[in-house]
Amino acid sequence: MTYLRRADTSPLAAPSSLRMKASVAVLTLALAGCAVGPDYKKPAAPDVSSYTAAPLSNTVATPYVTGGDAQHFTEGGDLSADWWTLFHSKPLDDLVVLALTNNHDLKAAQAALKAARENTAAGRGAYFPNVSASFSATREQDPRGALAPVPSNNAFLYNLFTPQVSVSYVPDVFGLNRRTVESLEAQEKSVRFQMFATYTTLMSHVVVTAIQEASTQAQIDATHQLIDIDTKMVDIIEYQLKKGYASGLDLAAQKSQLAQTVASLPPLMKQLAQQHDQLAVLTGRFPSQAAPENITLASLQLPQDIPVSLPSTLVEQRPDVRQAESNLHAASAQIGVAVANRLPNIQLTATAGSTALAMSQLFTPGTEFWNIGAALTAPIFQGGTLLHEERAARANYTQAAEQYRSTVLQAFQNVADTLTALQQDAEALKAAANALDAAKVTLDLSQRQYKDGYAGYLSLLTAEQAYQQAVIALVQAQTDRYADTAALFQALGGGWWHHTDLAKDQG
Repeated sequence: MTYLRRADTSPLAAPSSLRMKASVAVLTLALAGCAVGPDYKKPAAPDVSSYTAAPLSNTVATPYVTGGDAQHFTEGGDLSADWWTLFHSKPLDDLVVLALTNNHDLKAAQAALKAARENTAAGRGAYFPNVSASFSATREQDPRGALAPVPSNNAFLYNLFTPQVSVSYVPDVFGLNRRTVESLEAQEKSVRFQMFATYTTLMSHVVVTAIQEASTQAQIDATHQLIDIDTKMVDIIEYQLKKGYASGLDLAAQKSQLAQTVASLPPLMKQLAQQHDQLAVLTGRFPSQAAPENITLASLQLPQDIPVSLPSTLVEQRPDVRQAESNLHAASAQIGVAVANRLPNIQLTATAGSTALAMSQLFTPGTEFWNIGAALTAPIFQGGTLLHEERAARANYTQAAEQYRSTVLQAFQNVADTLTALQQDAEALKAAANALDAAKVTLDLSQRQYKDGYAGYLSLLTAEQAYQQAVIALVQAQTDRYADTAALFQALGGGWWHHTDLAKDQG
């Protein structure tokens, strides 16, 4: 303690001590400043224990039918990173790989994330002093007469060279910089989850479109057979009409049936072409360059064990919910920015350099200069601009909060609707399979009776017609099961949390 008192009384140590104390005071003021505005609090998870009003149960099984396996739901299970592989289709896996590699929407989302990261990094620069260097060279002619020349050598025409370094720093007393960076970081997270939403949607669209394309092709094949059957029935009734065994009404009715079947074919052909084109674009190819996909419903295996996230974790796994939550965080930080803009602002500046009449004289004794300054700026009257900007920021926060709540509700509805759809899809497939079995029995009996001479060819064609219609109904039921299963994986978040490598910057 004695040593400290002696050091304080030293005439040489006093200025240094004062400068140190002043520096510490400024640093303490900057670090101890509070960040105005509300401190963000993450919304609590919804206090619900289930997605649907009825308890979740396994779906019914339809044995010996493609896509007829029972599906078991594991509550609290974790989604696979590559859930589409559960369909056990190599061509489908190849399509997904093409989409991940070539899809331009996904690449654009990754570039947007990179830009958001750079914006956040740029915003953090406000934490540090701004240092700049400058050099000026001028040649000047001063007026002769009343005004004295500036240089000490009394020259009226001279050169002036001035290099200098300037430093400025704005202490974050009220947290303006911290709230600004907080908002930028939240916006970066929002863009990140938007990218994951793009990824999840892309995977689902590829899988569902491939399933629908296979379904449409199967329906087209069955429709062609129906047209052949209907055409043969028209020919038979025309012959019977000539022989007097049928009426004109019978022929008109059968022609109407044929016309309706033929009319159902062009929409299917158009749908098939559109699905093919959509798959091409999703995988980054032009429609004319994409080869037909070798995917059939029979080649797909229905996923049987389906993990279903707990409701309390759904808000953490849905990218759209996480994006809405990040937008809420950004809006909260913007309130702090608006409040800080209404408070005083302190700026510290310092400049040092040298000025001389010749380059060789720079930085010699007597040419140096420096200054240190501090400025305090406080808004007094801006016509209510800053006040209304703060009110707008608070209204934006309320809007973001309501949008977050709406997004959460829609997410839960999405999962509930898809779970219900899978239950009903299984029931519909079972009914369609029973109808197909009944149509097959009728067809078999008709074929036997026709062979034994107890039934006419027209009866056989009618049975074949009913059978093909049952085939189309079964294909549609199978499609619904496959497509809604893929939709459930998307509704539960798509497993993006296992694909953190997607967030890496792309060159």
